[in-house]
Amino acid sequence: MMEVDALSLAQHLIRCPSVTPEEGGALTFIEGVLREAGFEVHRLVFTAPGTPDVENLYARYGSGEPYLLFAGHTDVVPPGDATRWRHDPFSGVIDGEELHGRGAVDMKGGIACMMAAALEFIRETSDFKGSIGFLITGDEEGPAINGTVKLLEWAKARGERFNHCILGEPTNPNRLGDMIKIGRRGSLTGRIVVEGKQGHVAYPHLADNPVPGMIRLVDGLLREPLDQGTDHFDASNLEVTTIDVGNPASNVIPAEARATFNIRFNDLWTPQSLEEEVERRLREAAGNTVRYRLAMDPTNAVAFLTPPNTFVGFIADAIEAETGRRPKLSTTGGTSDARFIVKDCPVVEFGLVGQTMHQVDERVAVADLDRLSTIYRKVLDAYFAASADALQA
Repeated sequence: MMEVDALSLAQHLIRCPSVTPEEGGALTFIEGVLREAGFEVHRLVFTAPGTPDVENLYARYGSGEPYLLFAGHTDVVPPGDATRWRHDPFSGVIDGEELHGRGAVDMKGGIACMMAAALEFIRETSDFKGSIGFLITGDEEGPAINGTVKLLEWAKARGERFNHCILGEPTNPNRLGDMIKIGRRGSLTGRIVVEGKQGHVAYPHLADNPVPGMIRLVDGLLREPLDQGTDHFDASNLEVTTIDVGNPASNVIPAEARATFNIRFNDLWTPQSLEEEVERRLREAAGNTVRYRLAMDPTNAVAFLTPPNTFVGFIADAIEAETGRRPKLSTTGGTSDARFIVKDCPVVEFGLVGQTMHQVDERVAVADLDRLSTIYRKVLDAYFAASADALQA
């Protein structure tokens, strides 16, 4: 039997070139390790028109409740120019006290720690009551269409019911133990087109410049804050990301102006209520003079919150016991697959330090792999020792 400590597992995973949507051998490796430990493992490929086929993995040990699910992704972003890396991005080299490679922190290192903790727990606590599972996708860094969403639908259709989930995204900004994610903001993108009439700048009466109208609309969107935030969320934030008229000439009034904006919103809003507010602000700003069109992109990124409870407390206590730091409970950052999982069970995100994710020379401290594995093990100990009533609190 191969070594199943977090470092060895992480090295094996990094050496699999699983750039989205390629499986690269990563799920095959995980399948082999978990099967040998007694997990029931399923490999599933999901498809959709216009998107790449994606391989996924679901594994379960045990048949009863409570059921604690570990979730994550083995796909990674491209390494870019490999010659700029200190070591080959898929070599899994240990340099000094750090493990190097694409996915070291986002998030093959986290998956390795989950696996090491679960395998050790099962080996030493074979008579525990409940189930431990893994839900691993290869589509988190891609379109997120043929991954976690469909994997959850498949599991639900076959009667799988999860009580709680830990997602191993790299949540810590500086040191292991800094931060737990108990929610995420939603994301909504809108696109505005202001219609005008092209013409010569020397004859403005023969044209209709759309730029002043766009300025009015953008000002109307930004003039007032969307909200003041909540106990667990910062204020929702609207950012204009581009304004463009596609006009290379300095003596031509453009025919139209386009703008794109993105809103990261808290749980005071739904995509529908936010779209209604955007439309209201634009109508007021436009009055009867600005002709415009608004289109909102479809979104599956809805704000969610796992309120601080016993489960969150187990994780915070384990982190503090191992690192000496009480983690901040946060909802900051971008989106993650937790937005899909929360529809089935409470989900908390905690993983490695994310300072080098997606960068050249992505790397993780070897000591952090050991610490994170120990934290996950402490959570398992507390979780399966708790009463059913305590887990619901």
